[in-house]
Amino acid sequence: MYSGKIFCVGFHKTGTSTLATALRLLGYRVAASFGVDDPNIGTRVLARADELVPQYDAFQDNPWPIIFRHLDSRYPESKFILTERSTESWLTSALGHFGGSETEMRRWIYGAGDPVGHEGVYRQRYERHNAEVLEYFAERPGDLLRMNFAEGDGWAPLCEFLEAAVPDAPFPHVNSQSERMRASDTRALFWRPRSLARRLLGRT
Repeated sequence: MYSGKIFCVGFHKTGTSTLATALRLLGYRVAASFGVDDPNIGTRVLARADELVPQYDAFQDNPWPIIFRHLDSRYPESKFILTERSTESWLTSALGHFGGSETEMRRWIYGAGDPVGHEGVYRQRYERHNAEVLEYFAERPGDLLRMNFAEGDGWAPLCEFLEAAVPDAPFPHVNSQSERMRASDTRALFWRPRSLARRLLGRT
């Protein structure tokens, strides 16, 4: 199994939680985001990233995708994974998840902390990032894996890329739209008046 560093450079809301779960199931120590509310994240990000890299095997969520060039230069022979989804699907998810709230991280990445009212800016930044990653690794296809969970990517390409055995377990799908809808439906049910909830559940 591959024993170097693994940098997940897909933007948030492209299946980063799913990928993190899959990597943990393979035995990797996975770091998540940092500096979300740091107003100086742009000047501190590289130093903080270099502090964290020795402590983990794999890295996902922001700000890791934004600094992929630095990571590639600083940690040669690393592997990179670009999670993707269609632009409109990604934007819809971002609006639903982040709309109405702002973070310093998103302000640094997009120039606007909230996607609502800045849909064009978010769309362009997302597409530009994916294009830049693909162009950067164009001559090194063995160093970059593209994954699209909505199109069915799972254990096979990931394990081949990492020279790992395929686990005897279903590929995880974390925070999928169907899971969120089921959770939402369940919450709505139990927020109904108790007598109606009981009738819907077949109770008397």
